[in-house]
Amino acid sequence: MTNTQDLEDRLMALESHSAHQDGSIEDLHDMVNRQWAEIEALRRDIDQLRSRLLRLEGEIDPAQPDDQPPPHY
Repeated sequence: MTNTQDLEDRLMALESHSAHQDGSIEDLHDMVNRQWAEIEALRRDIDQLRSRLLRLEGEIDPAQPDDQPPPHY
């Protein structure tokens, strides 16, 4: 009977390990989904900021470049 008990113990340990791994995989899946949603939101924000920057750069007067020295030079 010791052999049967050992097999049962090993089976229980494997089932417990498998259940723990399933929980870990589910947690990781949820984390990846949350991070993906955050990445998508950040990409949208970057696209909006890029559009605003390009629009603002177009409104700047090109006759006065930023690299000219101040008038007192």
